[in-house]
Amino acid sequence: MTARIGVVTFPGSLDDRDTQRAIRVAGAEPVALWHKDKDLKQVDAVVLCGGFSYGDYLRAGAIARFSPVMDTVIDQAKAGLPVLGICNGFQVLTEAHLLPGGMLGNDHLHFICRDQKLRVENADTAWTTDYEAGQEIHIPLKNMDGRYVADQRTLDELEAEGRVAFRYLGFNPNGSLNDIAGITNAAGNVVGLMPHPEHAVESLIGTGRTDGLPFFTSILKKLVNA
Repeated sequence: MTARIGVVTFPGSLDDRDTQRAIRVAGAEPVALWHKDKDLKQVDAVVLCGGFSYGDYLRAGAIARFSPVMDTVIDQAKAGLPVLGICNGFQVLTEAHLLPGGMLGNDHLHFICRDQKLRVENADTAWTTDYEAGQEIHIPLKNMDGRYVADQRTLDELEAEGRVAFRYLGFNPNGSLNDIAGITNAAGNVVGLMPHPEHAVESLIGTGRTDGLPFFTSILKKLVNA
């Protein structure tokens, strides 16, 4: 049976189709989910894609967190459903308190779009097992509110528990504390990151790299072997 991975579209989402394509390239079946859906259509995992949900009004991800679909996503994530938040999706996950900390505007106060070098810090999550810890990868990055912040106690816990999933290398593009590009929850089923792996799954488009594909093959293997 083909694994079914839901992709949530909020008003203002930009990368839902790209994410669906990445899932298809990896060999799973993408399932479109609308922000008003309470029913997740029996998907095996969920991706909250990038964009500017509700125009980033109030605060990035703050309104989307209260969309009907998020009530179900939160409940099922706490029960073990794998959830990946990419860029705006990461912001939504912090607003929903599925991941700690929060996102603020970039420290240079400008939108940034670049091919970003990262180091994989945790290869044991549901979304990262096809990487190796310490592996260096390049993933496209595009954001205005990508500065990850948290109080010192939270940062210490993330570092001590190995819950920093990805770290910026060479250049910190938004001023994120501890160069954090992505984190995971304690159970490893919820992961959020600011760069966009869905834009790096085919060698003929985007950056010409496929460094983002392991996100989607990792979850596929986990679901198949579950």
